[in-house]
Amino acid sequence: METKINSFRDLIVWQKAKELAIRVYKITETFPRAELFGLTNQMRRAAVSIAANIAEGNKRSTRKDYKHFLHNALGSGAELESHLEIAEGIGLINTEESKEIKFFISEVMKILSTIVKRLSDSSNP
Repeated sequence: METKINSFRDLIVWQKAKELAIRVYKITETFPRAELFGLTNQMRRAAVSIAANIAEGNKRSTRKDYKHFLHNALGSGAELESHLEIAEGIGLINTEESKEIKFFISEVMKILSTIVKRLSDSSNP
């Protein structure tokens, strides 16, 4: 039995992306003030962008538009991964915090990739 999607809020991938953004905000609260306009801002923007692109794409009227926004979300996920590696490398976050965020990014990216693949399948209406 399929669940009816009435809103982007019903999408598990959006729910996980929202949780990822919240966790990124909490972790970056500990970053030094000098990073406010650097990695703090960049990581937060990338994390929020993932959820925002999923939501926006879900409201688009064509499959092509939806896929476009999901690809944007995937790009933001890769950007967040890169920022995370840098933050860990310069000691702004510890390995445990990094592993936690990487787990969430991985989950979201896998789901997004699966959705994009299904949207690309011409036999899938």
